[in-house]
Order: sequence, then structure tokens, then C-alpha cells
Amino acid sequence: MQLEVIGIGGAGCRIADAIRAAESADRSFVADVFAFDTDGEALPECTDVPESHRYQYGQDVGLDAGLDGELQRGLEVGEEHVDELERVLDRGTPAAADGFLVAVGLGGATGGGTVPALVATLQRRYDEPVYVLATLPADREFEPAVDGAPEAGRADTPPENGGGSSEPASGIASEPADGPSRPNAAANAIETLERLDGLASAIVPFDNERWLRTGEGLVDGRDRCNRELARRVTAVFAASAASGDSVAETVIDASDIGRVMGNETAVVSLGYGEQPVETGGSRFGLGLFATEPDVETSSAVSAVETVVRKGIHDTLTLECERDAAERALLIVGGPPAWLNRRAIAEGRGTLESTIGGRGILGGDAPRPDGEAVFAAVVFADVEPVDRLEALRAATQERRRV
Repeated sequence: MQLEVIGIGGAGCRIADAIRAAESADRSFVADVFAFDTDGEALPECTDVPESHRYQYGQDVGLDAGLDGELQRGLEVGEEHVDELERVLDRGTPAAADGFLVAVGLGGATGGGTVPALVATLQRRYDEPVYVLATLPADREFEPAVDGAPEAGRADTPPENGGGSSEPASGIASEPADGPSRPNAAANAIETLERLDGLASAIVPFDNERWLRTGEGLVDGRDRCNRELARRVTAVFAASAASGDSVAETVIDASDIGRVMGNETAVVSLGYGEQPVETGGSRFGLGLFATEPDVETSSAVSAVETVVRKGIHDTLTLECERDAAERALLIVGGPPAWLNRRAIAEGRGTLESTIGGRGILGGDAPRPDGEAVFAAVVFADVEPVDRLEALRAATQERRRV
């Protein structure tokens, strides 16, 4: 599967940049990557996006530093400039893509204002699916920092964990933000989601509230959160990318992903689990004299069972009731010697039981040069979701005030 990845606004551009940085050159699923923003000073930070694919728009209306959270103005600017952005996309190969992945931060006005017009244009011009990867604002963004409150991102921040085993905090609205307050963030997020309903093929939210750690502000935590999101996106979509490596026993292709994600704006959540394993490589880490390890069956089974359990039950990009999902996908990958077929089949059975016996799709993703076994899980059509309902309630409360 080959995707055109498009970042819109500051948050969306950073996510698109992180996805390009995370993908493997041997199993690339990103045909082209673009960064579109009204803030020209932020675009050079997207170092993994080719300079020719970084584009500032809105200069003609004086938008050289963003829209200050004014979504209505953002919607007007999006409509005014969508044809211009569409022409920039022709610098890539959109007509040859299997789909589009549009990354956006829903709390702001630039991305949230432009994404409905751009998604509608892509759906009208191309026959391929358009998936929206959308970050949800954290509660701490709604209120300004309190004088005397502890500085965000300093004390009591746990060390970063790797491999999908991190335990983000939640329910921490009392922590101060480390940037300007965005009182309109919840309302902007909900209105943008409503405008995308019926336009996007599927929406994959990433809940900043869940993933930011206690005492960690958005600016401090966003790079780590973007890496975690990119890791999950890459694990799912790279499984369908062509590769000269070992051929999967059960191949996942673009049509499989399309069947799971759907085409009716389903809300989708991603899970991930990873475990380092012995690969038989050089002790100097140079890959010299590497040999295929003789893996005990019990060790391989245990590794697969562990990552499948993590992928299903550890923190998702958007927390939801797993058994509410209408469809699901399981991808288990890693060094071929560790991909025990019986354990993978049992993992699919576990996922099927988790979502209440509905059918699932599954595949494997051999990584001869990998150093870990991983599982990527897609839960599709998961609404209702408590976090989205909380944002809707916050929006209604603010309107009453």
C-alpha cells in the first residue's frame, strides 16, 4: 500500500514528519509526504518532509503566524485555498496512490479549518480512501497556567518507556499547560469532527489527554507522543507495503485495510505491543556474522502471546470499549524465526473473542532485520467513546457560559 501523507497545520505537519522519519526504507508505504501550514516559520522544522513539499498558504490574508484558534476564519481560509493546496499535491504522485492519510490537530483552527475542504476535494477527485489522523486536545489546554503552579514537564515526570509499554497518565486537567491557553480547543475539535462526518473514509484519533504524562505540558510531550503515534501507524500500514524481504504467510494488502477501516467515517483506534528478542546478530551491533537464531518454540509462543496481549489491552490511541468494535485487524511482525504460526492464529482467536465473536482480519509481517516481535491492532467503528462524549459535554458547557 502506498499512501500520500499530508500534514495540515502545526500539529498535523509534525505528525506527518514523524511518520516519514519512522518508516523503514525497506518497507516504505509513504509515496509522498506534504506539510501545509499558514505559519511559515514552523515549516522548516519538518526536516523529513522535502523542502519542495512544505508549503505556506494564507499569506495573502496576513496569516503568517496562525489563526489564534478562530475556527470559523480557518474554515474560510480552507475553502479559499483548497484548490491551491490541491495543485501543490500534484508535485507528488496522488493519482498513483492507494489512499491518503491526512494528519491534523483538532484543537486549532488552521488544520481543523482546512481539513474538511481538503478531504472533500480528495474524495471528489480520487477514488481511493481518505483517512484522517487527528489529535484530540488535552484538558490542560483549555485553561491558562496558574501562578505558582509547578512548571510543566519537570517534576514527577516518569522516564520514557520503549516498545509500546509506556503508561501515559489520564484525568490530569489540573496540570498547567506549557503554552498559550486554547479555550476553544474542545469546541474546535468537536465541530471539525462533525464536519468530517460523511467526508473522511475513517478517522483515527490520538487522545493527547491520555498520552501526556503527569506534570508534562503539551510542548514538552508532543515529540514523544508523535513518535508513539507514528510507530503505530507505521506498524499497520507498512504491513501492506511491498518488500524484498521474507514474504508474509498471510499478506495484508490495501483492500484488507480498507475493509477494516471502512468508508463511512468510522472512528478507529490503534493498539500496539512490542518485545525485544534475541536475533543472533553481532555483539558489536554491526550485523557482522549474523545467523538465524535457533528459537525454542516455547519462547516464540510466549513472545507472540505477550505482544498480542499488549496490543489488545495496553493504552490505545483512543481509549474505547474493545468489545464495541465492529471490525478488527491483527498484524504480528518481527524476525521470521520468532513468528510462531500457531501462536499468531491463537492471537487472532483472542482478538475475535475480545470484540464479541465478530470476524477479524489478520496477517504477519516478517522483519528479517528486526530486533523485536510486535503486534499492531486496529479496532474499527468503536463509538460511542467516553472521551469524545466528554469533549462534547465541555463544548456544550462553554456555550452555555
